[in-house]
Amino acid sequence: MAALVVRSVRDLLKRADFAKVPRRHRHKKKWAATEPKFPATRLALQNFDMTYSVQFGELWPSIRVSLLSEQKYGALVNNFGAWDHVSAELEQLNARDFVNKAHARGGQEPESNQTAAPSPASWACSPNLRCFTFTRGDVSRFPPARLGSLGVMDYYLMDAASLLPVLALGLQPGDTVLDLCAAPGGKTLALLQTGCCRHLAANDLSTSRIGRLQKILHSYVPQDIRDRSRVRVTSWDGRKWGELEGDTYDRVLVDVPCTTDRHSLHEEENNIFQRSRKKERQILPMLQGWTPCHQTRRPRCLFHVLTVTLTERVCGARRHRASGQSI
Repeated sequence: MAALVVRSVRDLLKRADFAKVPRRHRHKKKWAATEPKFPATRLALQNFDMTYSVQFGELWPSIRVSLLSEQKYGALVNNFGAWDHVSAELEQLNARDFVNKAHARGGQEPESNQTAAPSPASWACSPNLRCFTFTRGDVSRFPPARLGSLGVMDYYLMDAASLLPVLALGLQPGDTVLDLCAAPGGKTLALLQTGCCRHLAANDLSTSRIGRLQKILHSYVPQDIRDRSRVRVTSWDGRKWGELEGDTYDRVLVDVPCTTDRHSLHEEENNIFQRSRKKERQILPMLQGWTPCHQTRRPRCLFHVLTVTLTERVCGARRHRASGQSI
């Protein structure tokens, strides 16, 4: 009798709880096709674990920890301002210029059990770039950039790894350069910092991102340089650029895709691994296979990533002379 009463009370409570839920929100989980099993960030991590563990092997656990950790920024010194004074201030924060440090390390005599580093003449890195970072383990943050005495911002905060394609491009004085995926503007600004661009075309298909690029150029680049037609901003489809201006540029920088792995692991908004963007994610290999200047497709892996040490990437970069080549 007591067991029957308890069972009746339990059933009554279940009905009461269910009655609190509006009818339009009631569903059976096994029938609900629209209920996500887990968020896009978790799906991204599972995908990376399957793919990158094969590509990177024993290096993947440390890379995984880095991707899941808080992002650290580098400070790209603006050479159009009082760069020497700004560099001294950044050094007082115990930050170090990793570009010059890599150059210095590359010029050291190798130990007996190590291979010789490439000579300075073979580095062929883009010159005049200064980017300060905090040492490993130092979680300090740079203060927000401020307007300098010359009317431009002192430095630009960016992911220091984003500077590596610009270094590897190996700019030389007088080069004409095309930045095909320029927004939001960090690499375009770095290209101008080299002082080598006789003409720079900054292009991005997204008109909304072009606005941010324009804002960065106005904040960091003096007006006389922008007015001398050294910088041209466009919003064209890069896949058709060969039809527009084929064989025109000495260097072409194409840094794609713009959705980073870190964003996929930390942000649900605009995440490429959302169920609604499944088809977009599936066509990425086809988009990545386009060569903009030759209008041909080349098969590439969806997660084709080259990972080497910072010094090897900075000091061992080869110069790409051919017109239309991309990094």
